[in-house]
Amino acid sequence: MDPRTHKLYHVHNYDSRQLLDQYFSDRAETVFGEDSLKFPIKNFTKAFAAGHIIGDILLDLSQGSLVHHLYSACEFFKHMIVLKVRDRCILELKRWTDKRTGAFHWGHAAKLHVDLEGKSHQLEDKEVKVRSSIQHVVKCDLEKENMTEPIVLPPADCIISAWLLEAISKDQDDYIRYLRKFSRLPKPGGHFILLGTLHTTYITVGKDKFHVLNYDENFVKKALEGEGFIIDDCKVHKRTSVSNLVDYKAIIFIVALGSNVGNRDERTVKCSRFDIRFE
Repeated sequence: MDPRTHKLYHVHNYDSRQLLDQYFSDRAETVFGEDSLKFPIKNFTKAFAAGHIIGDILLDLSQGSLVHHLYSACEFFKHMIVLKVRDRCILELKRWTDKRTGAFHWGHAAKLHVDLEGKSHQLEDKEVKVRSSIQHVVKCDLEKENMTEPIVLPPADCIISAWLLEAISKDQDDYIRYLRKFSRLPKPGGHFILLGTLHTTYITVGKDKFHVLNYDENFVKKALEGEGFIIDDCKVHKRTSVSNLVDYKAIIFIVALGSNVGNRDERTVKCSRFDIRFE
């Protein structure tokens, strides 16, 4: 489908709260829970529980104001930095991290995590832990060579990208171009965890339809391998929801391991607005 017929996530007015209400809430009328919540949470929990994905710094580049994929990660990383392309998404996320009135309720996602981990008694602790682990929320510009200019981020042990690449890419060349930028962010040998939708052309947020790049499992695997990643795990979950709000056919979850060869130096992030240090 021609992306010019629909709005673009990172260009046009995008209501991040409406996305959460329509696709990630625990309301009875929300039909996407199996696909948008249970499948991702199950696979993120399993991936981190294996104990191979661990370190000091995790970077998250995901759509909207999502946090449910970070509940498992917070147990394995000292610092989590969230990058957002939209001010509205930043405001919505900060409303939740700061426990402000009207913040989106993620309690149902937290419960899924602790139940899977066999730690149902630690529900409240889990909420506190993930909030405190999200130490920085940083605005980024996807078109700049350094997306967070003037901030220079330290190389990360792990990158997570959930439902973002297909939302910002007009075509497959765009996807690979953005993926290449993302792939520069991990340390040599770091992990890249990708969550996306297969065979999708649009998603409805509020009253607006937004473009989504249509690709298949083979394309995304080859794209990651082309950037030097080795696929550790890949799970595909066929769609269970019935709704015309979005036309995806399946959800894909990939864990990939980067090359041990790299040319980025460790550095402290410093600029006029931030002074981020990792000890």
